[in-house]
Amino acid sequence: MIEKIQIQEQNVILHSTGVLFWEEKSILLISDVHLGKISHFRKYGSAVPQNAIAENFTRLNEVVAFFNPKKIYFMGDLFHSSLNMEWDLFENWLQNITSEIILVAGNHDIISSVKYEVLGIKIYSEIIFDQFLFTHHPEEREGFFNFCGHLHPGFKLNGTGRQQLKLRCFYKNNSQMILPAFGEFTGNFWISPKPGDKIYAVTKKEVILVY
Repeated sequence: MIEKIQIQEQNVILHSTGVLFWEEKSILLISDVHLGKISHFRKYGSAVPQNAIAENFTRLNEVVAFFNPKKIYFMGDLFHSSLNMEWDLFENWLQNITSEIILVAGNHDIISSVKYEVLGIKIYSEIIFDQFLFTHHPEEREGFFNFCGHLHPGFKLNGTGRQQLKLRCFYKNNSQMILPAFGEFTGNFWISPKPGDKIYAVTKKEVILVY
């Protein structure tokens, strides 16, 4: 279910849902949830199952209960677009959350900051914490290790013959960790790693170092 690694001498846990937990600071990172996307697709006729909406919140509850973090950083694209019925579900979900919640704004986060402020959620364009830089878009900045999302990284595992398994992944290089998209029906950007990079593939039950 989890993979424990060290980054800059800090202990980090990668979880099979695609979230990352920084043990020393008790901070949970969740990227690209894209709440509202399923409702948006259904509104315009896409055959997306209704229960997929509940699945996002079920998995959020599971990881928060598992890690019991002091803080939750949503690493951008928390909501897919404008307000819809899933905002009400998000408000209801927050009622049972005691963690401090921070949104590192992404390109899809167009909902007014006032709506978040009412809920006690702080919004930043980026966060600098010790030698770490938290952003939505991948960014290289000298002297900092970057945690980010946006790309929805995935990796293709090739088997014998023409067999191929496509999985979400955590993508790490010397200065950056890109988190997989947490949300359902978000798509993937297929990563071609370079020598020295690491790919941690995510299945429904475990995190596996595959490159």
